[in-house]
Amino acid sequence: MRNVEDVLEWADHLIFAQTGEHLTPIQEAILTGVWDRKKYPQIAKDYNCSESHIKKEAAKLWEKLGEDLGEDLNKFNFRSKVEKKYRVSQVSNSGDCLLQEIDINICNQFIKNIKNTQSRSQSPPETSQTQNQSTIINLIDAPELTPFYNRTSELTTLKQWILEDHTRLITIYGLSGIGKSALTVKLIEEINSEFDYIIWKSLNNLPTLLTLQTELKDFFSKSQQTPLSTVIDYFRNSRCLVIIDDVQNIFKPDELAGQYLPEYEDYGKFFKQIATSCHQSCLILLSWTKPREIVTLEAENRPVRTLNLKGLGEEAIEILREKRLTDEENWSELITLYQGHPSWLNIIAATINELFNGSIAEFLADQNDIYLGDLHPFLKEYLERLAESEKQVIYWLSTQDEPVNIAQKTANLELSKPEFIQAIQSLIRRNLIEKVEEGGRSLFLLNPMFKHYVRWKLS
Repeated sequence: MRNVEDVLEWADHLIFAQTGEHLTPIQEAILTGVWDRKKYPQIAKDYNCSESHIKKEAAKLWEKLGEDLGEDLNKFNFRSKVEKKYRVSQVSNSGDCLLQEIDINICNQFIKNIKNTQSRSQSPPETSQTQNQSTIINLIDAPELTPFYNRTSELTTLKQWILEDHTRLITIYGLSGIGKSALTVKLIEEINSEFDYIIWKSLNNLPTLLTLQTELKDFFSKSQQTPLSTVIDYFRNSRCLVIIDDVQNIFKPDELAGQYLPEYEDYGKFFKQIATSCHQSCLILLSWTKPREIVTLEAENRPVRTLNLKGLGEEAIEILREKRLTDEENWSELITLYQGHPSWLNIIAATINELFNGSIAEFLADQNDIYLGDLHPFLKEYLERLAESEKQVIYWLSTQDEPVNIAQKTANLELSKPEFIQAIQSLIRRNLIEKVEEGGRSLFLLNPMFKHYVRWKLS
């Protein structure tokens, strides 16, 4: 069911079977408008009636059609539910292959996966229950997952971007180990029924764009009778959710943030194509660093969004509880000290158990500086990727005890004003510099953890 005429015919038959009456003109207008991804105000304008009347009639319509497509039917999921149901029925009746849902254990979590199995000539037709379970999911490339800690606000934001705003390109960036992958898997658990295909790909082994696109097309085409030419074609033809992890690996070390390695510049063009082409799918990028072209696309008001993932708040208490640390009155202090970063807190909790018998109070006693311990390799890896201008700024900021006004560049730096501003901007995109508002001005300071590491390194 790929055009609005088919939809209207299907809906008319369904409504007639229930009520003995055919679709009304306003119901046809609602279905046509929603199918074309118009919002209620636009549908009301086209039909020359009030928005409230459209909403009232639409609510009745979703209730009637929901008996066939699911009780949670609404304007946001109507098209995907119709297409999904029709596609599964078509494939199942073809006799070529069946879609069978199984559960497989990946990364210590049960994750839905749909397996294509060859049907026997005498096999009975698929049941309606199997037909409704049609999302094809491949999370084999997803990393081994750490426990998920409550991020209700971030999940709500991502779901709104994807399901309501129809955002085509989302970047989730933040420090390594901050919880980007765990958040994304939780998101998949909650919205997988809205998509035809979901796949997770990693750039850890530096696949070329051609290799990545070939793998994506192979995944999409397995359940399609006629293969399509490009990834964008699949994005238009079906509702796809693609997660690309480890995007920072295709950026140059020793350069400002977001500059691509030789022979990987076409990734930037691909991301731009996803953002600027008309389709019904979504690409999520997971990265330590915000890609440079994302900034430009956001400035152009494209359907692009960025989530800068920060540390946990009080939710991080669960980590300390799991590690059986004592002195609950000091838990908040420890969380604040290590910025609610899940990986950092787990590492430091192991040290507290190893050396202080789980006592946070003893660990914090007489401690003037942040204890880094086993965090050194993590911090070192970040600093080794910096451009020379970024390192100069980092070393200078490590000597400052208060946030600085970058409008007044210090004479101690052998950088021009443009070079200095570029370095600051790049460090912000790496989450190494934080911005604070004070007296109507923007001031900047080095991330405290990296500040202590740089001071230790220079001592």
